[in-house]
Amino acid sequence: MRALPAAALAVVTLLAYGALPVHARPAAPRITWAACPEDAGVQCGTIKVPADHARPTGPAITLTMARRPAGDPARRIGTLLVNPGGPGGSAVDFTFNAYSFFGAEVRARFDIVGMDPRGVGRSSPVLCSRDLVDTQPSVLIESEQQYAAMLAYNRKLAADCAARSGPVFGHVDTAAVARDLDTVRGALGEQKITFYGASYGTLLGQQYAERYPDRLRGLVLDGVMDHSADLDRFLVQETAAAQDSFDEFVKWCARDQKCVLRGQNIPKLFVAALARARAGQLINPYDPPNKLGAAQLTMAAFTAFYDPQWYSFAYYLRDAMMTGRRAAPRAAPAIDLIDHSFAPVFCEDWRFPVTGYADLQRRLRAPAASAPQMLVSPLAMTAVAGCLGWPSPPDNPQRPVPPLTGPASALLVNSVHDPATAYAWAQQVTARLGPSARLLTYDGWGHVVYKKSPCVSAAVDRYLLTGALVAAGTRCPAVEPPPFGVG
Repeated sequence: MRALPAAALAVVTLLAYGALPVHARPAAPRITWAACPEDAGVQCGTIKVPADHARPTGPAITLTMARRPAGDPARRIGTLLVNPGGPGGSAVDFTFNAYSFFGAEVRARFDIVGMDPRGVGRSSPVLCSRDLVDTQPSVLIESEQQYAAMLAYNRKLAADCAARSGPVFGHVDTAAVARDLDTVRGALGEQKITFYGASYGTLLGQQYAERYPDRLRGLVLDGVMDHSADLDRFLVQETAAAQDSFDEFVKWCARDQKCVLRGQNIPKLFVAALARARAGQLINPYDPPNKLGAAQLTMAAFTAFYDPQWYSFAYYLRDAMMTGRRAAPRAAPAIDLIDHSFAPVFCEDWRFPVTGYADLQRRLRAPAASAPQMLVSPLAMTAVAGCLGWPSPPDNPQRPVPPLTGPASALLVNSVHDPATAYAWAQQVTARLGPSARLLTYDGWGHVVYKKSPCVSAAVDRYLLTGALVAAGTRCPAVEPPPFGVG
């Protein structure tokens, strides 16, 4: 789940999912392509799909996609459909940036196509009041009053978004996006597609493979979501991953002379910063005089661990414990609506059966006991808190991914020290997918690792181009991150 810095990501009731029949459909709609305003080398197009797939003649929504044609058409293999995760990441924007992401041979031999998922970006986005989004209470809920305030806020937010978003609201679950993806496949005239999904996009890849196993040529899942995790395992494994990334930051600072906190007791310093944040005494060093709450501080750390950006976060923590830097005041935004799809998507995909404040606190004790700095995964807590009191049950709740049944294989990639998608998730999903799936382990840091390691990118490129899987147990060595991260 590729959470952005501003956004930050069940006891589960297993539903009986029998065979998922693919019903006969009308002829695939056509896409009319034109040069994208943002990049003349990329084509943009739209397509209409039902807002509710259960009502194919009901209201329609518009999906927007971008296509970067293969650089060497004579050797073209086919279409590589891509998704960067989120929830809320734009696959259209990802396609614009594909030139700097994928290897030269992959770009030469595939049309790279990104479809913004329904409710996201340019595809009938979920729109909400900016002022309301900006007043979200802290996701670190530490009292009955804060719990009640979060429930009331979520209900108010859901009503606001529903009123502003049209028929797409309430139908943005990943299973619906998988059906959209297959509509796009048909409109492209492809019998089979190859798919690369990063972070939350790996859930889309898994659910597409489940529903349309014969329409996949190959599947790459980079930073793997495990959609079988119930609420307790979700909190425990995500928090362990976040704390592990904090511990790796501490180890880096001890060995690298560029760390401005070298020689200090960073775990103790961070706990002190949390105490000041809870007391309302910690200033945002890059946005004074605004204060940092405890949730904002842990999210700042968590976000820095994505690349990771250890060097920059060391400065951030040092400056937060000092007086802070002066920053020019920001102008108020001119618009009052923003694309806000994280909670509307997540609450359609996950069941988090919290029964009250006491139940929430009970569930948080286990992860917090082994995470003295991170307390609880900021992404997991953002997801859980954001779904408290959500007015509708999830349409696509957790269930174990079934074994691959089609002819395609799957290559899963994960770093050992991933703050967002726990390495254990990649191991668990690989085992469930069966013998046609292989896990490529990156013995380094960060979330989504294709660009972080030449060893990883070479193995992924080889698989995309030839279908050749890595041997079971293959690992790529860690690459020390550059001072300012890897973008």
